[in-house]
Amino acid sequence: MTDPIRLSKRLIELVGCSRREAELFIEGGWVTVDGQVIDEPQFKVDTQIVELSAQARADAPEPVTLILHKPAQLSLDAALGSITAGTLSEEHSFGKRPLRGHFLRLESSSSLQDDASGLTVFSQDWKILRKLTDDRSKIEQEYVVEVSGDMVDHGLNRLNHGLTYKGKELPAVKASWQNENRLRFAMKNPQPGVIVQLCTAVGLKVVWMRRIRIGGVSMGKLPEGQWRYMTAKEKF
Repeated sequence: MTDPIRLSKRLIELVGCSRREAELFIEGGWVTVDGQVIDEPQFKVDTQIVELSAQARADAPEPVTLILHKPAQLSLDAALGSITAGTLSEEHSFGKRPLRGHFLRLESSSSLQDDASGLTVFSQDWKILRKLTDDRSKIEQEYVVEVSGDMVDHGLNRLNHGLTYKGKELPAVKASWQNENRLRFAMKNPQPGVIVQLCTAVGLKVVWMRRIRIGGVSMGKLPEGQWRYMTAKEKF
């Protein structure tokens, strides 16, 4: 009986590739052990059947961007820690296989309003992270806000044209009623606490709020606490 060896070493023995190629094949999800995809080069094997996909490419995996429906009570760090293969939305689990490398080196640059839930972006792609940072004043965000209380006269018009709260000028926003107790707000680069201030200024109290869109990327029907991959067709 031989001692178990690293999967990468076994692959080198099988196909005659270099160590780096073996690691890229494995990290890219192209290698199976007894029919199960294993994406860790250091995984130990002995007598199992190791196979390399005929479509395998020794390329570094493309950086991914993940869209999470963050619960309001989770901090950003806790939200990042909640992203695992097990919390991938079942409805969005087709077309891309979660790999261990997809959960490494993720960063976020799209802060939510305080106590809000909703669309949060985590990305490995420096181009997306830079766009969300450099163009934040140009990218529109949309929130759904449940409120209580009675809006002052002409309150919706005041929200859409700008108003003052406690001597502070608040930005004009795109505001509309979704139903009798939910407002939709669309604005660019909302400052911390501004939605609460806007609602208070027109006689309303915020019950909860949820971000549903950043630029051209919408959260859709993603369940709370679950995530999906951002597609190549989506643009912020």
